[in-house]
Amino acid sequence: MKTLITGAAGFIGHYLATRLLARGDAVIGVDNLNDYYDVTLKDARLAKLTPHERFTFIKADIADRKAMESLFAAHQFDVAVNLAAQAGVRYSISNPHAYIEANINGFLNILEGCRHSKVGNLLFASSSSVYGANTALPFAESQTVDHPVALYAATKKANELMAHSYASLYSLPCTGLRFFTVYGPWGRPDMALFLFTKSILAGEPINVFNNGNMMRDFTYVDDIVEGLVRLVDQPATPDATWSGDAPNPATSYAPYRLYNIGNSEPVQLMQYIRAIEAALGMQAKMNMMPMQAGDVRATAADVSRLAADTGFKPDTKIEDGVARFVAWYREYYKV
Repeated sequence: MKTLITGAAGFIGHYLATRLLARGDAVIGVDNLNDYYDVTLKDARLAKLTPHERFTFIKADIADRKAMESLFAAHQFDVAVNLAAQAGVRYSISNPHAYIEANINGFLNILEGCRHSKVGNLLFASSSSVYGANTALPFAESQTVDHPVALYAATKKANELMAHSYASLYSLPCTGLRFFTVYGPWGRPDMALFLFTKSILAGEPINVFNNGNMMRDFTYVDDIVEGLVRLVDQPATPDATWSGDAPNPATSYAPYRLYNIGNSEPVQLMQYIRAIEAALGMQAKMNMMPMQAGDVRATAADVSRLAADTGFKPDTKIEDGVARFVAWYREYYKV
């Protein structure tokens, strides 16, 4: 197959590209290599992919309409996976326009490209943040998600709605993946695991928000990618049981569906910190802080739909995943 991966130099994108190349697919990777975080880390991820003869990298911004039109005109993709986005909840508070540009306008360009070139399967990254003010745990795709607490979450919910309209109008198979707090080697420097590890090694205190009274469904990157790979091979199909009298947000009369991808074993933030301390062999100094704006106290994923449709359920233990990250971090940064 010929697969488009946007955000190919990103955390999840480069893992997915590696998996698809290993099984024999051709991959076109697109990334704008912006400086939201350290570009050298993105370059290092790309350097792992570029030796493959079936990998082609194109530096481009999905928000660049002409560039995306040229991309889809030059290639006939069997599958498109949109992982490019402006990430980060806190950053969306200080730089909201960046989220509209990348996550709304950029995604529209991907939808239009898929529509006009008749791509057979579009997968796109959504986020557990769409559950917003919901408190009934675990979060299930059948819940309504109409109360985002940050603009980032609102753009991800908008992506789901945009994709459904294209599935309905043009029979474009669209599958949205709600990722739950992804972590692992080669991860993003703005995420807690990266920040905590760096600070503890430097002997600096870490900021522990809501005084540690937080719970997250931390999901190891290999589990995220396994779910993605299985869904790459399963384009969305219409749900014959769907009814407008009792609409299920997770499926549709159109070829559209949503899946949570989470570990479904949420852990307390303090347990997460203890796992980092154990892997480092060092104790953290902590600044206990109030809740941040745009944050939520707890997330937990119901992955029963993913398991039923793909036969896969994420299962990496937090201690194992954190230890792998710490080993990578020490090697990569020579600490």
